[in-house]
Amino acid sequence: MHRFLRILTRSEPSPSHVDKSCDLLSLPSALLGALWPAERVVLGLSVCHYLRRHLSEDAGSILLVKRAEADVRDYIMDFRCMGHLKAVLQWRGLPSGLACVASLGTALTHLDLNYCGLGEEGAAVLAGVLGECKALVHLDVDRNDIGAEGAGLLAETLGECKALEHLGFSSNNIGAKGAGLLAGVLEKCKALAHVDLGFNEIGAEGTERLAEALGECKALVHLDLKHNLIGAQGVRTLAGVLGKCEALAHLDLSSNGLGPEPMGVVAGFLPECRALVHLDVRYNCFGKEGMELLAGDMVKCKALARLDLTGSSL
Repeated sequence: MHRFLRILTRSEPSPSHVDKSCDLLSLPSALLGALWPAERVVLGLSVCHYLRRHLSEDAGSILLVKRAEADVRDYIMDFRCMGHLKAVLQWRGLPSGLACVASLGTALTHLDLNYCGLGEEGAAVLAGVLGECKALVHLDVDRNDIGAEGAGLLAETLGECKALEHLGFSSNNIGAKGAGLLAGVLEKCKALAHVDLGFNEIGAEGTERLAEALGECKALVHLDLKHNLIGAQGVRTLAGVLGKCEALAHLDLSSNGLGPEPMGVVAGFLPECRALVHLDVRYNCFGKEGMELLAGDMVKCKALARLDLTGSSL
């Protein structure tokens, strides 16, 4: 990659170097994938975009940048033929990123847009693109301040991604309304195994809106609801549905204001979660009383191997 950058910044183009370093598609596809994975393709486009704006008007340099940029774009377009189906695209610094996603279409299986500043506007654009991504298995849009309305826009098209197994939606300020809109996605995407909705302040109301859909997620293995102000009422709602999630192995309820009584409710439904391996209840301040309630039923959880009690005022 460093050699590529050095060539791009030459004041005078060297034909021999251009042929060797910019003709990416002349390499065997397996070797190309190893040398230049998806995230480096994105970096290459970002570098080209930067240089186009900051290089002098030297015709030779501009021509070289244009040739390199075209080659990188050709490489992206060739993903569907090469079998490289993972795109890690950054929204900032690469305005055309989602256009590249659309170009991959049904070939795209993995899309990571974590902390890319999407907001509601970006969510609307992404929603229009996802309709073409029928094979999408993994979507991560954590930390994008998408909001409830943005969540609704994405929910409309995510429900068509029937192969979706992983949904990362934490830290998006979706609240109870957004949780309710995403519940429809959980109902339609039967393959969902990993759902992360942490740091969204969905509260007890949002938990209730999610609950019915969660009960239908038979493939659900990992559920993260940390830092959501769920409280006692929210936990009671979850108690009625999580036992139906027969594959649930990881449950994160940390930082949800769960005192002794709510922890007793958690303890009550734990034996129903027969596949549960990891329970995270950090920073809930349920104290010794809550721990005693939890311990009473925890022994019935034969698969439980990890229990995180950090910051629980024991």
